[in-house]
Amino acid sequence: MTGQSINDVQDEIIEEFSMLEGDMESTVFYIMELGSRLEPLDERFRVPENLVKGCQSKVWLTSRFQDGLVWFMADSNTDVTKGLISLLVRLWNGRTPREILGSDLYFIDRIGMARVIGSQRSNGFASMIQRMMLYALQYQEQAGVTGAAAVDAGSQDHQKMQ
Repeated sequence: MTGQSINDVQDEIIEEFSMLEGDMESTVFYIMELGSRLEPLDERFRVPENLVKGCQSKVWLTSRFQDGLVWFMADSNTDVTKGLISLLVRLWNGRTPREILGSDLYFIDRIGMARVIGSQRSNGFASMIQRMMLYALQYQEQAGVTGAAAVDAGSQDHQKMQ
């Protein structure tokens, strides 16, 4: 995790998108470029149980909880959707469950995301956010039940927990 807060990262995203001056075509291309920077997802995670329901495209999302931090791994079969999930991974990777659950995602409105991606993809984007928050909630509850020290001592993949 960087020393930046979630809000610092959101402000960076807003600044990056503001340079595009609202140009729809440039914005879509930039979102696709962001997706191309996402770490490749190992084939073993491209399984039906990791598909995000509610997305028009296929989006695979999984996570792990290590040393008190949540790490997300994701991919999509379309460039735009891959770019969208990459924004969330950038924002929430290496954060505590509490940070994720307590974050206010103001960047979405500030960059005019709904205007750029339309209602169908907006629904899918909301499903991605919900799924990531559910992972964080699950890890927070697990840490609360088993004790933070026990959970922090090891690494657990979400795959093993299902």
